[in-house]
Amino acid sequence: MTQPSAATGTGTDTESGTGTGTGTGTGVSVPFRAGREGYAGFRIPAVVATRTGTLLAFCEGRVDSAKDHGHIDIVLKRSTDGGRTWGPLQVVANNGTDLAGNPAPVTLDTGRVLLVHVRSAASATEDALLRGKVRAADGRRVWVQHSDDEGRTWSAPEEITAQVKKAGWRWYATTPGHALQLGSGRVVVPGNHTLAPTGTDNGTEAKYNSGHCLLSDDRGATWYLGYLDENTNGYVNVNETTAAELPDGRVYFNTRNDSPSPGNRADAHSLDGGRTLVRPFRPQAGLVTPVVQGSLLQLRDPDLLLFSGPADPGFRALMTVRASADGGTTWRSAHTVDGLPAAYSDLVRVDTGTVGLLYETGDFGAYETITFRRIPVTALG
Repeated sequence: MTQPSAATGTGTDTESGTGTGTGTGTGVSVPFRAGREGYAGFRIPAVVATRTGTLLAFCEGRVDSAKDHGHIDIVLKRSTDGGRTWGPLQVVANNGTDLAGNPAPVTLDTGRVLLVHVRSAASATEDALLRGKVRAADGRRVWVQHSDDEGRTWSAPEEITAQVKKAGWRWYATTPGHALQLGSGRVVVPGNHTLAPTGTDNGTEAKYNSGHCLLSDDRGATWYLGYLDENTNGYVNVNETTAAELPDGRVYFNTRNDSPSPGNRADAHSLDGGRTLVRPFRPQAGLVTPVVQGSLLQLRDPDLLLFSGPADPGFRALMTVRASADGGTTWRSAHTVDGLPAAYSDLVRVDTGTVGLLYETGDFGAYETITFRRIPVTALG
């Protein structure tokens, strides 16, 4: 196994900014702050708990700027006290001075932590990819690696692009956020891609956004594609997607929708572990958000499906946890964090009494920090 490198800094920044690792008593800590530890910005959070309860907080460490392309590493901080303090920054995946991003981690029943992610050339901007102006070798490719010691060290990455990406797809992304292992053992990684345009379109139109998921029935050794949701109707066009397994065994998918349909969320269910959908994604008007990624977490005690995301319909702000008691059919507001700017997020079960929320936020902009907040389960109703 390869030993990840560590950047400078203690990695124990708290809400008060002291960096002492003692915490503030508020249940809030700040594992990543823009402009520190060798990175201009941190984006795209994902968090999982290991089998013994250690929290692994992943994100993209963007070296030169906050842009979605360029020199980007996947970085990690570990917490052994439920997210109150964090260890030093580790570089888990790097692609030289190119891009390694969109971390999609999952803790398996064996204790192994899988990390699926994408890589591309630093010069491969989203606009150029959508327009088909990037060579296949420089475009979005899919990789997987693992840790057998709760995130301390990581295997060398292995490419799985040929198994999970079709020829002709342009943009490609995993999740963002954590992936999922079903009770059957199957690993499910939601994904999204874009189709090549037709007619006079150039490929940047939202209607070419499409959805899929990556599946593995042997705990990450081999992979294949599950459902495909592809249409160009400009009504519901799947983008960044998150998933949860419901108590009855169905898999619930919830997605960002960039097309001008009712609201900015859509959802779907699968009865066969993500291989197919009962029906294509349809609008979910019960979740009011701006155009943004969101996260799902199914609690078993109590039986609640949680969704995290900004609740302001027009701006990335007002981070809120919503709850559903009927498998995602209807939703209610369960916990509003605050009224500050906020964007991407990920949810994790910390312990029997606590849910963790890792999310982008700041006083004057949503990308100043990636913050971790401990939320009592009792506060979710």
